Amino acid sequence: MTRFRPLLWPTVFSVPVLLLLLALGSWQIERLFWKRELIAERQAAVTAAPVSVPHSPEDARGMEFRRVIDEGVFLNGKEVFLGATSEAGRNGYQVLTPLQENGGRIVFVNRGFIPAELKDPGKRSEGQIAGAVRVQGLLRLPTGKPAWFLPDNRSDLNYWLWVDLSAMAEADQLENVAPFYIDADSTPNPGGWPKGGVTRPKLRNDHLQYAITWFSLAVALIVIYFLYHRGNAGSV
Repeated sequence: MTRFRPLLWPTVFSVPVLLLLLALGSWQIERLFWKRELIAERQAAVTAAPVSVPHSPEDARGMEFRRVIDEGVFLNGKEVFLGATSEAGRNGYQVLTPLQENGGRIVFVNRGFIPAELKDPGKRSEGQIAGAVRVQGLLRLPTGKPAWFLPDNRSDLNYWLWVDLSAMAEADQLENVAPFYIDADSTPNPGGWPKGGVTRPKLRNDHLQYAITWFSLAVALIVIYFLYHRGNAGSV
C-alpha cells in the first residue's frame, strides 16, 4: 500500500486556496439568511396598509418601503430630472416634484418616468396638476452615490444620477425639506405622464447558488489535489 505523502508546493498552493473557497462559501450562507430576512421585512412593509408620512427623521428610518399617503400642492416649476431607462429600454427621466404640505414642509415625490422627448413640461401639460393633491407611494430614504464610478450630479443642468435631497433642495432654493422622498404608485396621471410605480421592491437572492459554486470549487480542488498526489505516487 502506497503511503500518502503531500508534496510541498502543491500543498502550499492548495491549502490557502481551499480555506479561501470555504470562507467565501460560508460568507454566502450568511448573506443568504441576511437576504431572506431583508426580503421578509420589505415584503411586510410593501403589503402593509398605507399610513401618513412621518414627521421626524427618526420615524422615517424605520419606514423605508412602507406605503405612505401625503397631501399638498405640487411645485411644478421646480421639477428635478433623474436620468433613467424604462423597463422597455427607453431613455428618459424620472420626475421628482416638490410637494408642499399644508404646514409648509417640502417632500420630494418621484412621480414616475417620462421619455426624453417629454422633458419640456409644455408637452405634458395635463400632468402638471394644480391645486391640492393626494399622493400615495413608497417611502424612500436617499442612499448617497450608489457607485464610485458614477459621474457627479449636474445641478447646473438639472440632470441627476442619484437622489441627493439636500443638493436638490439647494438647486431649487427650497427650505424645510423632508429627509425622505416618496416613489408614487402606478395610479395614472392626467395625460398619462409621468408613469408612476417605478420602484421595484423585490430583491434577488442568489446567495445559495453562489455558496454552492464556492463549495463545489473547494471539493474539486480537494479531488484534484489527491488525484495529483496519487498519480505522482504511482510514478515513484
